[in-house]
This record gives sequence, C-alpha cells and structure tokens, in this order.
Amino acid sequence: MKSMWNAQDRRELQERLVRVKPDGSARKWGRMTAPEMLAHLTDAYRMALGELRCEPKKLPLRYPPLKQLVVYWMKWPEGAPTAPELVGRVGLSWSGETADLIGLIDRFGRLPADFTWPEHPAFGKLSRRAWGRLVYRHTDHHLRQFGV
Repeated sequence: MKSMWNAQDRRELQERLVRVKPDGSARKWGRMTAPEMLAHLTDAYRMALGELRCEPKKLPLRYPPLKQLVVYWMKWPEGAPTAPELVGRVGLSWSGETADLIGLIDRFGRLPADFTWPEHPAFGKLSRRAWGRLVYRHTDHHLRQFGV
C-alpha cells in the first residue's frame, strides 16, 4: 500500500510531478487548470501540516467505516468536491510552485512520529498512517488527472 511514509513512493510522486505541463493539455477530467491543480496540492500539503486552516465539514466521511474505505481503498470520483480554501489560487510561477510542492513532499515525509496532526476538513481526526495514505492518494489522483 503506497504511502507518504515510504521514501520510494514520495520520489515517484516527485518524478511524476515534474512531468506535468503548465498548459494542462493532458487533463483528463475536472475544471482545474494545471497551475490551479499545482496550487491546490501545495495548499493541501500546507493544510495537512497545520499551516493552512480549513473549516471542518459535517460529512458522513468523518465516521467509520466510510472514512477508512475512502482513505484506504475506494476509487475517488473524478471531480469530487474539495475544501473551498484549497481551490482558486494560482501560484506566482510554475517553476516556483513546483519547487515548493517538491519541498513540501519531502517535508511531509520527514515529519516525526509524534507530530500533532490537524483535523482534516472532510475526514476529521486521522492517524499518522491514515494521513500518509490519504496524502499519497490525493497527490496521485491529481497527477493522474493530468496524465502522469
């Protein structure tokens, strides 16, 4: 099971990330442009690190067993809704945003075991294991959206 806690899995995401093209010509679904997707992922990492606050949502996803099914196993729908705080921003430069995201992937992977996790806006409280899987899957989902 791929996770952000595995260095090889993080490297794979970073290698795929640099293959995304700024014009987004390979987008397979959704309305986000490639620059918007890059900013979305960057902000999602900042949210996971507790640096960007997102308002919690009262959704069934917050409760077992649905939470575990979505975090670990279920295929995510294309065009699924997200926290409003994580959409709409476009980075100042493609190369700068890409470098920021690559650095955030490294930073996330080096978090200590006793890191105090913020509450996820949709899933609520998550374990370290769940955060590692969820962040990997979210990044992979958007890279696949753009054909990489």
